[in-house]
Amino acid sequence: MKTNATSKKLHPRNKHNSNYAFQKLIDTYSELKNYVTINKYGNESVDFGNPDAVRALNKALLKHFYEIEYYEIPKTNLYPPIPGRADYIHYIADLLAKNNSGEIPKGNKIKVLDIGTGANCIYPIIGQKEYGWDFVATDVDKQSIKTASEIINNNFNLNQHIEIRIQNNKRSVFKGIITEKDYFDISICNPPFHNSKEEANKGTLRKLKNLGQKTESKPVLNFGGQNNELWCEGGEMAFITNMIYESVHFKNQVKYFTTLVSKKENLKSFFTVLKKTQATYEVIDMEQGNKISRILVWNF
Repeated sequence: MKTNATSKKLHPRNKHNSNYAFQKLIDTYSELKNYVTINKYGNESVDFGNPDAVRALNKALLKHFYEIEYYEIPKTNLYPPIPGRADYIHYIADLLAKNNSGEIPKGNKIKVLDIGTGANCIYPIIGQKEYGWDFVATDVDKQSIKTASEIINNNFNLNQHIEIRIQNNKRSVFKGIITEKDYFDISICNPPFHNSKEEANKGTLRKLKNLGQKTESKPVLNFGGQNNELWCEGGEMAFITNMIYESVHFKNQVKYFTTLVSKKENLKSFFTVLKKTQATYEVIDMEQGNKISRILVWNF
């Protein structure tokens, strides 16, 4: 099997640019072998429509590349696609390098705020392992906070660099999280994109169809996910708009604010809001296979 292909077009530093070397991953996490089969192209693969297969692959990737020994989250929660999540981290590293003579700043002097970390806490894990940064990870869901804390506490030294904070007000983003003593080099966010459970299910049906899976009216989410992770009132439009307005109050405590934007057509509205707040902004495109995603960046 070829392991040196770079067709995914991920960030150049992304460890997942090559095709999955399944034998090495199985050597690291033996349970993965139960899900590896030969696909119609004659290559080793897993069924990405099967939540258990995705779960096993993620555990193998995290253990093999990031030395994460314990990674247990409820089946109802979002199991993130690791390569795409790593891309976000590498692109913000490039952003931070712009103010550091072109050199990526590493170590625990860099403080990152992760809004909506979820039960998986994936961005802090990758960011800490790749660059040694310190994180404050937040969420509104108590069970997600509990699960994320268990992951952090059961992996060596992560609890020295990742702090978990609960957001008690679902209508707030930074308020109630950032204290008077806090300063962050950057904030990151993967917001709930959909505005309802029904919309989220429709999105899942499209993904399953693209994977060649049979679809039902109540699909099984191959990557999992529940309310706070997948949808909120008003969807990403309302969430990010509120985030931008709220960021004004913390412009002296966060150097860069960033968020993923799922729908390109929403950018124009966000630009209008950013102009009102007198923020400077830019968009970073991320190419992941056939998918283009984007990071919205602003500061004051």
